[in-house]
Amino acid sequence: MEQIHCNGNLSLRNNGRLEVVFLGTGTAFGQSLFQTNFLLIKGDHHVLVDFGMTGPVALRDVCGVQPTDITHILPTHSHADHIGGLEYLTLLNRYVARRQGKPKLNMIVHEEYRSVLWEMSLRGGLEFNEIDGEGRRLGFDDFYDVTEPEIITDDTRRRLRVRVGDIDIELFHTNHIPGEAEDTQSAFITYGLFVDGRVFISGDTKFDTELIGMYSDRAEVMFHDTAFISNPVHASLDELRSLPEEVRRKMMLMHYPDSFADHPVDDFMGYAQQGVRYIF
Repeated sequence: MEQIHCNGNLSLRNNGRLEVVFLGTGTAFGQSLFQTNFLLIKGDHHVLVDFGMTGPVALRDVCGVQPTDITHILPTHSHADHIGGLEYLTLLNRYVARRQGKPKLNMIVHEEYRSVLWEMSLRGGLEFNEIDGEGRRLGFDDFYDVTEPEIITDDTRRRLRVRVGDIDIELFHTNHIPGEAEDTQSAFITYGLFVDGRVFISGDTKFDTELIGMYSDRAEVMFHDTAFISNPVHASLDELRSLPEEVRRKMMLMHYPDSFADHPVDDFMGYAQQGVRYIF
């Protein structure tokens, strides 16, 4: 894996190698690290994975990317640090990007999550405040084209697959919310990603040794979220330290609090950093 800082001048196209670039690496409550949202870039295609409340500022200040240039968005779940900037991005696409001749925003979303996302989060700001020329309130399809992942397995943990250009994304359910859920089947819909058969990105999840075991042998790098104290919805640093050394040595930590400097992680691959191009 090669690491190059984008220096606020990131291109959404490259020579065909997979890039993972974090707009932020912090928690929902972070003050300096922005929230954990990231870009996947490969060849002529890109996918913005999550766009939280800090997303509009982070996209500009960390990456130097204009939000009107975003074409594909993949929301992993409905917490505000992951979709809090989505209404902004959607309306900017409708009223600015499309008037510049750019395409409608393409959302990567399965039908199991689409209705939840629209009805529970997006509809209030997008339908009830927006009408077309005939006075009709707008719906999901007015704002988004859809790329729908296909289910590849539906046993104890649902997994799905989707391709955007040459970017191959396997989505898997995680156990993030509610706090008392014991497995992914009883939790709300939350996703992590396995990209190009090489890069594991946990998304938000409790400590889940079964999930880590599913991908640790195949992944070159494992980006995993962490908390510094025992936490009902995120894996803690102490829990992750119980993993075998060979797993920890390929694990980069993300979604961590601002106080990370007080928590050395020399026994891991390190902390993921915002604005760094991780190139595979």
